[in-house]
Amino acid sequence: MDDFRRANRANWDDRVPIHVDSPEYRYRDFIEDQLHISSVVAFDAERLGDVAGKTLLHLQCHFGTDTLSWARLGAEVTGVDFSEPALDAARRLSEESGVPGRFVLSELYESPKVVEERFDIVYTGVGAINWLPDIRRWAEVVAGFLRSGGTFYMREGHPLLWSLDWRDDRQLLLRFPYFETEDPVPWDDEATYAGEGTIRHTRTYEWNHGLGEIVTALLDAGLRLTALEEHRTLEWQGLPHMEEHGGRWRLPDGQADLAPLMYTLVAVKP
Repeated sequence: MDDFRRANRANWDDRVPIHVDSPEYRYRDFIEDQLHISSVVAFDAERLGDVAGKTLLHLQCHFGTDTLSWARLGAEVTGVDFSEPALDAARRLSEESGVPGRFVLSELYESPKVVEERFDIVYTGVGAINWLPDIRRWAEVVAGFLRSGGTFYMREGHPLLWSLDWRDDRQLLLRFPYFETEDPVPWDDEATYAGEGTIRHTRTYEWNHGLGEIVTALLDAGLRLTALEEHRTLEWQGLPHMEEHGGRWRLPDGQADLAPLMYTLVAVKP
């Protein structure tokens, strides 16, 4: 792991206790309500379909609210993440809720060395691949974990979203790279997108990947694209002037049709 991703891991380690206590992740609701699933999975389940009895690998799973939501819908789940505090929290959530799940510590590119199985479903997204420097290597990992006939599903922040900034008059700007670059974009922020608290390791690094780069990487890795849908809503407040609508965020009236904020991609392994 390079220095960029070590810095990212330290930052994500710091986020764990803040996110566990945040109202957005609803950690206690998952334990106390046996029917509760995350809003992310509630959205995705309509598109992915029935997962009962299927094996599912969740890459970059954080502390497992989405992973265990798939288990609550009947999947046999494995979550992989590079943050040990996150996986400790995921195992506690599994134990306290009674929802079974296996959680494996690994940086994404190294995960094929520690997880040997092939899966019916590989799942990822909602702010994951922007932390990875090489989309082609990522696609090879995804394809390698799928068994023949298996499905890859992701819902992710749109690369156009990652390119946007805004002015004080609320006009949108294209400021950051749309395509993958060798050098990441650095950020310094002591806050996080969910909960209240201060992060000690404030420096992070992110890489964008164009939609064509993502699709081509998956095709070259041997997958067959079956669906690609762009969305006007986002799971978090990506820009300060975004407005909340029905539990998700969108650009305000007059801008809502200017840019996609997320996309859903589905592919299968022949």
